[in-house]
Amino acid sequence: MSLSFDPDTIPLPVGHFIGGELIPAEGGIGMRRPSDGKSYVACPVAGIDMVDRAVESAKAALKASNWGGVRPRERTKALQAWADLIEAEAATLARIEALSSTRPVGQLVAGDIAITAEQIRFFAEFADKEGGDLAPTDDGSLGMIMGEPYGVVGAITPWNFPISMAGWKLGPALAAGNAVVLKPSEMTPFSAVYMAQLAVRAGLPAGLINVVLGDGPTTGTALTGHPEIAKVSFTGSTRAGSAIMENVARTGIKPMTLELGGKSPQIVFADADLDKAATAIAGSVTFNAGQACVAGTRLIVEKSVAERLTAAILGKMKAVRPGPTWDATTQYSPIISEGQRARIDGIVRAAVEAGGECLTGGHAMDHAGYFYEPTLITGVDQSNPAIVEEIFGPVLTVQTFETEEEALALSSHSTYGLASGLFTSDLSRTIRFARKLEAGTVWVNRYSRSRDHILPTGGYKRSGIGKDLGREAYLANRRTKSVLISL
Repeated sequence: MSLSFDPDTIPLPVGHFIGGELIPAEGGIGMRRPSDGKSYVACPVAGIDMVDRAVESAKAALKASNWGGVRPRERTKALQAWADLIEAEAATLARIEALSSTRPVGQLVAGDIAITAEQIRFFAEFADKEGGDLAPTDDGSLGMIMGEPYGVVGAITPWNFPISMAGWKLGPALAAGNAVVLKPSEMTPFSAVYMAQLAVRAGLPAGLINVVLGDGPTTGTALTGHPEIAKVSFTGSTRAGSAIMENVARTGIKPMTLELGGKSPQIVFADADLDKAATAIAGSVTFNAGQACVAGTRLIVEKSVAERLTAAILGKMKAVRPGPTWDATTQYSPIISEGQRARIDGIVRAAVEAGGECLTGGHAMDHAGYFYEPTLITGVDQSNPAIVEEIFGPVLTVQTFETEEEALALSSHSTYGLASGLFTSDLSRTIRFARKLEAGTVWVNRYSRSRDHILPTGGYKRSGIGKDLGREAYLANRRTKSVLISL
């Protein structure tokens, strides 16, 4: 069966999902399809009352089901059944997401959805394998560190990988015994609603997952500031993360996990496999048209091989085939909106005005929808806008070095420290750089996360606090209490 589809025939779950039921809503934020710019539906906006209804539903579901207190294996089995259903419904889920987002339907089925199901199963297994600890005490007492769920977690996900990011938030929070109120991006809201519907069909208690649609200023502010939200988890821009921290501080203290922006370097030494490096670097920038917080948008290459590597990357960047997200053969994604495409173009133009040179790209594509050419810029220094700003588009800068010290100095960014790449065959250098690079993730001779669920992700500096994925994500959804018993 072909995954390609007619975008005008896909039914969408337009509404909030609360207490196991779709609550239809009309009006709201007008939406346009990134692949052709066509207006097609409006995203409802949940106000304070709707958010409060969702939180109350989550609390009621926790109480009625005793989700956080049942035999842990029961949580594991329920989440595994949900993952199975996500896989079974992959074609429908992919079409719903592809319509609104920048993710091609073929990549969604083979990548995002399959990996999300794996991640949910991964976190499900923590439910009955992670417990508390006995603390060393004297013979007259017993010290215990007990773990327990927070209660209701408020989660906000971005538009660039809607299904994947929903899985990042929902999997560990539910496995740890919590309920979740999720706000997806107003640009890509409907796949999260369908995922929540699948959870109920799979047997999870109704109300354990509630989805409220809306924007950041209205819905996001109401959710993160709600007094019954015990923990906040957010992935998105640094600016939005700062606003959430401010709102939480103003309305009450609560823990939060923030995975924010990045401006990640990819450092290539002359002893690296340059063909392998070129494939990884070009793929990092063209995958989802560079719309990923971990995109490796700053190439820092040893001067002696810079010309050869740049030529190889150029060839790969030019070879990608753009197309609508509803075409299963599409390789290259559109930009999410006209506004975002204009922002990308503005930074590229500013970079050229500041002395940069575009070796390829630098313009919007002559193509239906919001496509932007893969762009490579040379001749930039550390103050160039293309180096300083998170572009969130298919733009790669090139800088050269001659010594390790120069490479490290160029790799450092005053604002961000999310991810980094290193290409070298020298093991000693690998260890030195892994220790010195100011980033939460260091990829060596590759640039991708793939299916490595056990490795946590999170940033340094203003790239965030806390971790998603890995054991750390599960533990971040559990709070601990100390118990000391006199014997």
